[in-house]
Amino acid sequence: MRVLRTEDYQSMSEQAAALIAAQVITRPDSVLGLATGATAVGAYWKLCEWQRSGRLSLSQVRTVNTDEYLNLPASHEQSHKRFMENYLLDKVNIPRENQAALDGMARNIQEECRRYDRLLAELGGMDIVLLGLGRNGHIAFNEPGSAFLLPTHPVDLSESTIHANTRLFTSRDLVPRRAITVGIAGLMAAKRVVVAVSGAEKADTVARAFAGPVTPEVPASILQLHPDMVLVADKAALSCM
Repeated sequence: MRVLRTEDYQSMSEQAAALIAAQVITRPDSVLGLATGATAVGAYWKLCEWQRSGRLSLSQVRTVNTDEYLNLPASHEQSHKRFMENYLLDKVNIPRENQAALDGMARNIQEECRRYDRLLAELGGMDIVLLGLGRNGHIAFNEPGSAFLLPTHPVDLSESTIHANTRLFTSRDLVPRRAITVGIAGLMAAKRVVVAVSGAEKADTVARAFAGPVTPEVPASILQLHPDMVLVADKAALSCM
């Protein structure tokens, strides 16, 4: 595990984006795993900025969203598909056919999980995946207690995650209770994992995930065993390390 300590959210975002950009420059047809969440927005803005300035082209990459709410239409403003379109995909030159997303409205969720795992296998896995870190240690939507060997699967969201997502909806009652996510097995199969974290409110979680024991109760802790994991965090998020 490598730790990149940054001064603040802005520098954290630039460092995370730089790791993705370096991967694309090295291999223009890279497969990028993309997570949603406020932490990732700054990195996506930097990638958009670098493309606009001509410093980067994403025209050959393939993207794979890591998770999605169940029973929320893709057109809904809070769907993860729409999030990625709003903050990155609609602003860069990645062909639409190269953008993969989970279908949270699929009639057969188990078959949708199998479809996504087949796609990941056909792509050769993710070359690099950008992840955030939930307050309870979740990565993508792999909640505490998730088995480390699970493939893509449906999940019941924890109360902690539901509470954190309430700010995105007009009412707590509207927050989805279930989701579908690339499993930890799929995330661990990525050639490089980048975890971006910002803020003192995540400091205890960062310490438990990356300086504590590897346990399913802190899903992100398994990333300590990944051969190429980079933690990009500002000094506030690293204050308990």
